[in-house]
Amino acid sequence: MKTAILSAAVLFAAAPAFAAPYVEVESNSGFTGSDYTGGTIESHVGYEGELGEKSSYFVQAGPALVLTDGASSEVELSGKVGASVEVAENVELYKELSFLTGGTNSYGLKAGVRYTF
Repeated sequence: MKTAILSAAVLFAAAPAFAAPYVEVESNSGFTGSDYTGGTIESHVGYEGELGEKSSYFVQAGPALVLTDGASSEVELSGKVGASVEVAENVELYKELSFLTGGTNSYGLKAGVRYTF
């Protein structure tokens, strides 16, 4: 019990110095060659914050309007979670996991490096 209380206290003491809710609307379209195959419009509510001095995180989720070419549109649930960490001056690594519900749930992973001038 003492360990659980101590762990919770450490987590709250290390709470982000900056944290903020946000809304985001994102549109994605797909093509095969020049043939439009469909798109998705995501409307998310999210939360982002810092994890120490050199890293940050975000979580967001909400409805997604799925527009498939030649078919009726559907509303599904989508979301993303991600984090980034500064590894050198002006250099940041980031990672993102996303999901979209539907007949078959789909998932995506993204990772990258960002250099800021």
